[in-house]
Amino acid sequence: MKPYHFLSFRISKSACKPGFTLMETVIAIVILAILLTGFLAVFTPATQGIKKAISSQQADRLTSTLERELVTLRDNERTEDDGEDGLYATGFDKAFDWIKDSNDEETAILIYQYRADKDEDLRSDGSLAAMDAVEGKPGVDYRIQSTARRLTSDQTQLDLLKEDLEATDGNVFYVKLVQLVQSDSGLTLGTRGVITNPTPLPVRDPVFPQNPDEPEDYSEAVITFAAEFYSVPSKSVNYLTGTAFAEKFDPENTSGNKPVFVRNLAIRR
Repeated sequence: MKPYHFLSFRISKSACKPGFTLMETVIAIVILAILLTGFLAVFTPATQGIKKAISSQQADRLTSTLERELVTLRDNERTEDDGEDGLYATGFDKAFDWIKDSNDEETAILIYQYRADKDEDLRSDGSLAAMDAVEGKPGVDYRIQSTARRLTSDQTQLDLLKEDLEATDGNVFYVKLVQLVQSDSGLTLGTRGVITNPTPLPVRDPVFPQNPDEPEDYSEAVITFAAEFYSVPSKSVNYLTGTAFAEKFDPENTSGNKPVFVRNLAIRR
């Protein structure tokens, strides 16, 4: 009787173990690629929609901050009498001034969010103190405050702006406001830096000027205007008060200097 060839038997059994052939592997990869393509086709537009919604929410927040600031008199802006430089009797007086002067880089309007310390005393203008370093949880230990400020040569106000910018949460924007005037084609952009009374002018003694410098010389109860929001590339006060910002702010500079978004708004007496 011939002996069993155990070695030969074991080799043969090992060669018959189940596995994937090259063709099966290729087919599996193709199926996976098809599934991933279908998933991305559905998921990518959804992601873009989410980003768009977030952008829309941010635009609404910035617009609301601007509207609120235009009619809110801070402690350092309030006066009992008209005519004092830099002080206002009403929110409409402030809005008139800000709309007219917002196209000058020296009085540019800045809008941003900053970390505010809710436990500190209010600052000289009535605003919440800025928290330059993150301490604790937002909403519990500090709050994210949306605000709008105007550039100024007043050093006290520049110091407050610097404190805010060092505690900003997110981007900083500057805003140009342009009156919308009635024309044959509807409301169109007026002249930057100018508030215009409607034509023909209302009859009054003394007569309304065509381009009033003071709110009491504006004949209407409402100013309609376009708000153009631009992104600021730097959060430094030195940048905002320097030549680089003035060149970027200049309407003649059209290279990459387009508003992020524009909103048409109105302010009422």
